[in-house]
Amino acid sequence: MLRLRCLLLTSCNPLPFNRQFLHSPIVSCSSSVRSKMQSINYTTGSSTKLLFRQLFEKESSTYTYLLADASHPDKPALLVDPVDRTVDRDLSLVNDLGLKLVYAINTHVHADHVTGSGLIKTKVPGVKSIISKASKASADILVEAGDKIQFGDLYLEVRATPGHTVGCVTYVTGDGSDQPQPRMAFTGDALLIRGCGRTDFQGGSSEQLYESVHSQIFTLPKDTFIYPAHDYKGFTVSTVGEEMLYNPRLTKDEETFKSIMENLKLSYPKMIDVAVPANMVCGLQDLETKAA
Repeated sequence: MLRLRCLLLTSCNPLPFNRQFLHSPIVSCSSSVRSKMQSINYTTGSSTKLLFRQLFEKESSTYTYLLADASHPDKPALLVDPVDRTVDRDLSLVNDLGLKLVYAINTHVHADHVTGSGLIKTKVPGVKSIISKASKASADILVEAGDKIQFGDLYLEVRATPGHTVGCVTYVTGDGSDQPQPRMAFTGDALLIRGCGRTDFQGGSSEQLYESVHSQIFTLPKDTFIYPAHDYKGFTVSTVGEEMLYNPRLTKDEETFKSIMENLKLSYPKMIDVAVPANMVCGLQDLETKAA
């Protein structure tokens, strides 16, 4: 049984409209430990409310995030890093909350699980998949640094954070009086809580990852919440300020960081030969094979 906890936060700051908006609806937020799901509802300077849920897939230790604009008439929503094994759970929650799912988005081409974005598209007509153009993967919408993914009156800003893979991006909630504050950064595998993603496959680069985190994530306000794609120790959320102080890898100088990453001696990812080919085609590889 999932237990819910709610917290209400307020915010304010002006937001200039940006030309590169991708339109979509609804929001919600949460953080969870293995057996729990937490929720946070944000209100802004206007009456816009972000609904957020943090969901967990235990086999790959993957977090999926549901965000929605709960104050919008359509209650538009999006899922960040959905997993194929938990699509039915996620869609059931979307239905229970009365949301309209518009986007299924990925932070990068995952190597440890098959994305649920393609499966979601077969179950919910009209949902659009999103991934970075740099990933060279297939999706309905390919985003680049500076793009904004809008759902209702809320949006996510796209920041390029390559290094774990060449196509990694971080999605950051908007900056303004009509956007939730503190901000939230969905960092994928670029920045983990007290760690970071490996850099020894899929075009990874420890030098590039170090630069990405320091220039694109650590420059955010220190109270920005960090929501990673994975956690293996029971953590659910951190902040930019915490990671700048306590991350055992990324608090080091660049040369020390590179040495740490080169000496991790990690095993070959057990799902990589299945997950990467499937995720390059939005997770629909099995369906396409059967159709052929």
